[in-house]
Amino acid sequence: MPIWQDDGAVPVKSESPTVRIRRCEVVLFEPRETVEFQLQSLLSGGNGMVRSLGWMALAPHLDGPVPVSPRQRDLLGVLGPSQWVWADSIGMHGDEQAALVDAGLVLLEQSETDSTAAVHLANDQRLRDSHWHPLAAILHAFTRWDAVDAVKNTVDGGTDTAKGMREVLGPPPANTATRGEVEAIVLPHTEPTEFDALLLRRATCRNFDDSRVLPLPMFTRMLARVFGAQSQVRVGPDLVFHKKNSPSGGGLHPIEAYLVVQNVDGVRPGLYRYRADSHDLVPLPDPERPLRDFIMESVGQQHWFANAHCLVALVPRFDRTFWKYRRHAKGYRVVTLEAGHLSQTLYLSATDLGLGAFITGAINEKHLERGFGLDPIRQGALAVCGFGWRGQHMQTAELDPLEQVWQRVG
Repeated sequence: MPIWQDDGAVPVKSESPTVRIRRCEVVLFEPRETVEFQLQSLLSGGNGMVRSLGWMALAPHLDGPVPVSPRQRDLLGVLGPSQWVWADSIGMHGDEQAALVDAGLVLLEQSETDSTAAVHLANDQRLRDSHWHPLAAILHAFTRWDAVDAVKNTVDGGTDTAKGMREVLGPPPANTATRGEVEAIVLPHTEPTEFDALLLRRATCRNFDDSRVLPLPMFTRMLARVFGAQSQVRVGPDLVFHKKNSPSGGGLHPIEAYLVVQNVDGVRPGLYRYRADSHDLVPLPDPERPLRDFIMESVGQQHWFANAHCLVALVPRFDRTFWKYRRHAKGYRVVTLEAGHLSQTLYLSATDLGLGAFITGAINEKHLERGFGLDPIRQGALAVCGFGWRGQHMQTAELDPLEQVWQRVG
């Protein structure tokens, strides 16, 4: 069982007076308001909604927020993350220590191997070893979805159409910002080239033709163009830089392609990891659920993407980028920028081959982590993209105002 899964771990036992403690590496405290319906409030003349404030501890090595009392918050505020100290030296009592240790916010220097405390200690150490910037670690950890139905949420909120968004959200900011500039300089237009025509045909595909099989040469060309290493530079025995067709912060290229293959000639449907250096596929264990169900859950029930011949989870190895940019305020940003670069290369490559492509950030990251066996501290799913044959008819609306993809009928 991977160390980052604490299923079945033994709860921490009463602590030994000889065991020292310290705080976890990263924790942020959020004052959070909760709203509950109480009948008594309604009967006494109120609106039935009772609001209360409480404190939540956000620690990225844990799976979710932890409610804490003001006393626990204050104790954690005087307990350092680096030096091991005796609990009584900061006025922490046995019950307080046990509760915070069980929650994973306080770590024991020594604990039983199979205990929850040992799992928390190991997860926290892996976070330290990965050199995350604290705010980036919290952002990444607590914006991951699990079992979210993005389509239902927009329908329930009335924002599933452009008209609905306008009615619910009010007027948007202007499509082009103006600041009272002086008279603008009119720039000349240039004659379009073949590349301009390619760019005009680049449009997000929401209609895939699952009746057509994607040829293997086309599939492998897409992977080589978008994710493959075109060459490499070796600096010593253990430092290698790849040259790829998209830029990457520090030339480190941490993002790997994890594939869900559905309809490709010669490739069995299932889960794979693409090796950029050797241009091959590593088969992964099949998901516990049928492949279609796995895909739908991955993309937040966005059925218009689910028929793509190949879907790709963009999975960074954060520890590779943070090896250079240690606790760097821009480290996480350059990783997310790389995902954008890869998606544009994928779009243009697919368009050039006559295929459709998409990318979405409305994904259930925790579901993908489980399915692909990812370590959520060192890795993570940033987005899901995909490609395949376009459908013959536009069942789901696509943005193609210049009619470069879909020709108007009649």
